[in-house]
Amino acid sequence: MSPLEIPVSRQLIDGAWIPAADGAVLPVLDPANGRPLQEIARGGAADVDRAVAAARRAFPGWAATSASERGALLGRWAALIMERVEELARFEARDVGKPLSGGRLNTYITHGIVEYFAGAADKLTGVTLPTRTPDYLGFTIPEPYGVCAVAIPWNVPMLLTAANVAPALAAGNTVVLKPSEIAPLGPMALAELAREAGFPPGVLNVVTGLGTEAGVALTAHPGVDHISFVGSTATGRAVMRAAAANLVPVKLELGGKSPNVVFADADLDAAIPAIVASITENAGQNCYAGSRLLVEEAVRAEVTERLVAGMRAVRPGTWDQDLDMGPLVSGLQYERVLGFLEEAPREGARVLTGGVKGEVPDGGWFVAPTVLDGVEPGMRVVREEVFGPVLTIQGFTGTAEAVRLMNDTDFGLLACVWTDDVSRALRVAKDVRSGQVAVNQFHDAGVIGFPFNMQKDSGFSAGGGYAALREYTQEKAVAVRLLDR
Repeated sequence: MSPLEIPVSRQLIDGAWIPAADGAVLPVLDPANGRPLQEIARGGAADVDRAVAAARRAFPGWAATSASERGALLGRWAALIMERVEELARFEARDVGKPLSGGRLNTYITHGIVEYFAGAADKLTGVTLPTRTPDYLGFTIPEPYGVCAVAIPWNVPMLLTAANVAPALAAGNTVVLKPSEIAPLGPMALAELAREAGFPPGVLNVVTGLGTEAGVALTAHPGVDHISFVGSTATGRAVMRAAAANLVPVKLELGGKSPNVVFADADLDAAIPAIVASITENAGQNCYAGSRLLVEEAVRAEVTERLVAGMRAVRPGTWDQDLDMGPLVSGLQYERVLGFLEEAPREGARVLTGGVKGEVPDGGWFVAPTVLDGVEPGMRVVREEVFGPVLTIQGFTGTAEAVRLMNDTDFGLLACVWTDDVSRALRVAKDVRSGQVAVNQFHDAGVIGFPFNMQKDSGFSAGGGYAALREYTQEKAVAVRLLDR
């Protein structure tokens, strides 16, 4: 088996890897040292035009392809991903800066998502509706939108590619994917494997380039029928404005400020390592990162002591060292996180470990795992998404106050509840305003087809879960009056 290679300075349009229309290129930088990894095409409006046109030409044939055959192609794609786990893991780890084991885990999850929608492709059905008399028949037909624009960020690029592209293709849409210019190599590798799997030209296109150029051109393109965006809340609002101009449906997966809520009866041996991992995995650069710790006052001192020890034990390093945590993805992100760490103590927060002066490896964009105590609800570090390994601690007394603090945020992505009281856990799950709730675990381990739901400023999307096929289809209702002949 020959090595998996990504064509240098090329993007995938109509089944071929081609340069940008004007020949422009961009460097992809290594987060561990700031040096270039590879050049990619700097696509712009002309390249988006070409990609959308290719997707438009391919759509009728792809939509007419049987659902079983679409599923079979997705299955071949999934099999190729599994064959290339180690190569894909290296692309993802180097590109984002995460440890190799993290890249490997993301590749396995990516494979699982594609395989899931391979099996779901021919399970997408409409419904038969009741009628007032036997002379009538009513039913619905789910239909693909057409050309879907998918714009993803840099933090888990392969996983997010799969979570959006796989259901869109399974439902019969064609796709123009715009990966982040910061970490595009994993998605490009996946696209090459899709081409190898046998997807027809134009069914999956990839335009690389800056968000302010290629991204803006794609989300505003009049030839796009549906937009899926994953990224910041501010950019999500801009995408919605662009979608409104063309009356295009849009799904948004945006930011988060997710709490881990520890009650006094929680199993701390299980909770503490999971809480540490929830904010240091991917250096905290996850929308669902457990960036807020709410702990019942009766165990606050013990939890804080054990948590600080756990954070100090986290080993930062480069992707190939495969330790516990890598650097931040870019110089811009590094400066942004340092800004939070410099401001929080000025507002009265206490740095228990980490912070601006925390010990980190030389070179690259490393930030030490940080714990901040003494925070107030109005502080920026408590209210805004830091997107770094920065955890704040707040105390509470009783379930009602815990729920109030959980809901005291503009975001509503994930809430994690740690308690041995099942009634309390279910009460909190009912009352919290969050798209997802995990009890005695962080996130959704062990649940197949778990929807990545969200509320409030976190957006609106099922994010690759069991309902994702519905997000990429529009329902046609059919009413028939049966005539006697």
